[in-house]
Amino acid sequence: MSTSVLVLLLAVTYQVSVFILCFPEFLMETLKCSLISVKPREGFKQNNSYVMKTEDSKNPVKGFGDSTSNSTMDYPPEQKDSYVKKASSSESTVCNYAKGRWVADSQRPLYSGSGCKQWLSEMWACRLTQRTDFSFEEYRWQPKSCEMPDFERFEFLRRMQDKTIAFIGDSLGRQQFQSLMCMATGGEDSPEVENIGWAYGLVKAQGAIRPDGWAYRFPKTNTTILYYWSASLSDLVPLNITDKATNISMHLDRPPAFMRKYLDRFNILVLNTGHHWNKGKFQGNRWIMSVNGKALDDKNKVLLDIKNAKNFTLHSIVKWLDSQIPLYPSLKVYFRTLSPRHFKDGDWNTGGSCDNTTPLTEGSEVSQDGSGDTVVESAVKGTRIKILDITAMSGLRDEGHMSRYSVKKTPAGNDCLHWCLPGIPDTWNEILAAQV
Repeated sequence: MSTSVLVLLLAVTYQVSVFILCFPEFLMETLKCSLISVKPREGFKQNNSYVMKTEDSKNPVKGFGDSTSNSTMDYPPEQKDSYVKKASSSESTVCNYAKGRWVADSQRPLYSGSGCKQWLSEMWACRLTQRTDFSFEEYRWQPKSCEMPDFERFEFLRRMQDKTIAFIGDSLGRQQFQSLMCMATGGEDSPEVENIGWAYGLVKAQGAIRPDGWAYRFPKTNTTILYYWSASLSDLVPLNITDKATNISMHLDRPPAFMRKYLDRFNILVLNTGHHWNKGKFQGNRWIMSVNGKALDDKNKVLLDIKNAKNFTLHSIVKWLDSQIPLYPSLKVYFRTLSPRHFKDGDWNTGGSCDNTTPLTEGSEVSQDGSGDTVVESAVKGTRIKILDITAMSGLRDEGHMSRYSVKKTPAGNDCLHWCLPGIPDTWNEILAAQV
């Protein structure tokens, strides 16, 4: 090879590098395979940002620097790889709000436990009890991989304009409902909020202690927040409507009638169940498990096991709701995981207690990736139902239960199931608000 040819080739190699950009088939309609000449390792600073400079900078390839895609990088070139990796992961993965830690926050609680009398049941307002330590109120949850915005009630109601938020579940679901009512009103008396329980059939029946639920409407934003009691999330039908002591048919494969009737009105539905799935509750409520309209017998030994019956019910209701979502595009469904109990040295009826008042004695951080409630996690997997995972984070807060405190002058039995309000359920709602 002649010397002149060799010099020419070296000059071309030094001056120009050729890159062929070829995109997958699904991008070929908008991005054509292009030949771009680039001077190696050359760039320029513009507005304190680093911009790659090419011979085609004036006429960039579509999608790379035109009005649809900004080619400026808000980081120096030596940090390019780490920043791109971080940005792409945050955009492509959904935040795991259940993984994080509790941190002290002097701005808490979000409302007054003694002031939110309009919405908060007296039995759960620990500020009205004999309890004297309220340090449990002064913590917030910080997810590890993402920021959770502070709850701002006016902004929340603005986002929820013309929407209905429905909680359906047991008494822990009722606590979450009352928590959200206190959060949305700032714990202040709000005479403008309308009681519209009648619109959902939520009125106290003759002789009943309370209605089956409550529904309230914020007129300025036309936002409705409601709760319906359904401890098992199955359809309960009296076998004899004329007999108050009759057994109740518990249809494991059928959602509650209330949910079926009003689903088209809901925009956000939050479900929970768990603590009524035991022999004592079944006997006390006179529940008789049924599938396909028939009571279970010895031929259904698998489902006669209450644990299996619960799993079956959760999968059944998730499957049904997943089939309904395409019919109601604005509907978002969240299944809240199990709220943990903290009875020690016994159960609720055998001397169990939860006397600890010091926050986070068992640690402050949740590092596991999976849910602490594998039943709910399994049921929603592969569906359009989202998980509201609160089990592990709540498990670290044993000091936040009602414990032995009550509004009565004498100490009550230990309640290591329900939470003081303000308290842990407020965090559940903060995560819900972030997810929606």
